[in-house]
Amino acid sequence: MKRISLSVFSWFLFLISYAQKQESSDFVIANGQMPDIAKDKNNTIHIVYGSADSIMFISSTDGISFGAASLVAVLPGLFAYAMRGPQIAATANGLVVTACTKDGNIFSYKKEIPGTWSKAVKVNEADESAKEGLMALDADGVKTYAVWLGVKNPKGQNVYGAGSVDGGKTWSKNILVYTSPGNTVCECCKPSVAIKEEKVYVMFRNWLNGNRDMYLIKSASHGGTFGKAQKLGEGSWKLNGCPMDGGGLVVDKNGNPETVWRREGKIYASSPGNPEKEIGEGKNCSMETIHDKNIYAWTENGNVVVMNPGGLKINIGKGSLPLLKALNNDQFICIWENEKQIHARVLVL
Repeated sequence: MKRISLSVFSWFLFLISYAQKQESSDFVIANGQMPDIAKDKNNTIHIVYGSADSIMFISSTDGISFGAASLVAVLPGLFAYAMRGPQIAATANGLVVTACTKDGNIFSYKKEIPGTWSKAVKVNEADESAKEGLMALDADGVKTYAVWLGVKNPKGQNVYGAGSVDGGKTWSKNILVYTSPGNTVCECCKPSVAIKEEKVYVMFRNWLNGNRDMYLIKSASHGGTFGKAQKLGEGSWKLNGCPMDGGGLVVDKNGNPETVWRREGKIYASSPGNPEKEIGEGKNCSMETIHDKNIYAWTENGNVVVMNPGGLKINIGKGSLPLLKALNNDQFICIWENEKQIHARVLVL
């Protein structure tokens, strides 16, 4: 009987240990603001964030143990608050970081692995044209694409883009991705970008006929030219003001875009041409896909909520602006900001 009890007890300890390895509790990974996250071809997680005028970098092979923070660069006037912060993408050859200054210039930094960060390269051709500091970055293979809100004269914002095929060392001519017939897109909502092979998808909040609705636009030529913008969802949000809320955009393994975004106080998920589906209440949402299983995160009443593919919603801690990234086929990491600290938690799919 004692042997059986000991065996049961040992099995119980094993199960606890296994569960702990599979899922973590909330922990602080850095002091700073506005983190962004990317995963490279070796499944290493890379995170950048702002701390005063410093662009900082940390990485992890398992999403739980992070190395010491290191400096990417000191960029005077760095934007690192209110959805405005450094962005990171992993290419086939290394890492690319973009960051915007308060005077409206975007700079990129390249890092080969192993290697050091390169000197800054300016991305926007027109000086001081990205004064909102709202931008996004993604990569697939050797191709990288950056999008941002750019000043429209005499007043308003357009969506601009530029690509790189050498890890951010040089950038293509800036192109006009979208200009709104209503004079401006939503002025303070962060755009999103996702790349899959030759396709580049850009999501942004428009401002047409008084409505602040989300739109998706596609390039089939590596971001060289873009087609017609398509409204997401069937409903509209009439609002005389900017909600300061972008959304989340991913491309699944079949090359299809999936989106999540806010309308009024509700969170919706949708794919182009299909009705939106309400999944929760809150703001500042993001998403990830693992083998066509979508995971969502958002802020609700000052807490970060994650919803798994089965629809289960989990409150994982206080904070805002959550981001998700797959670690492997079974686990994913959520990072977010709370009181100028960056938190993380690993969860099971």
